[in-house]
Amino acid sequence: MLLFIQAAHAAPEAAGAMSLFSQILLPVAFFAIFYFLVIRPQSKRTKEHRAMVNALTVGSEIIFAGGLMGRIKAIEGDYAVVSLNNNTDVKVQRASVISVLPAGTIESV
Repeated sequence: MLLFIQAAHAAPEAAGAMSLFSQILLPVAFFAIFYFLVIRPQSKRTKEHRAMVNALTVGSEIIFAGGLMGRIKAIEGDYAVVSLNNNTDVKVQRASVISVLPAGTIESV
């Protein structure tokens, strides 16, 4: 049994140098994987959404977070007045718009 214990403590200098390298490399590799799989795609989606919200104009047909569809009647700063039908207008945050529809999608608004 004593023979095995002594063999486990052999060459501490080489093991220490390799251990330091692997201790630095492993977290860097995990961060790189996390960056390319999570952070970068999320920031790209956020950038695209911000560009879409900034491009909203009066008359754009949209779907907003509640799932309702309508046509933008007026834009008031960070809010938009959306006409759901001929009689119903709602005020929503521009950031709640999830999609801009092609022109002519909504028939009777």
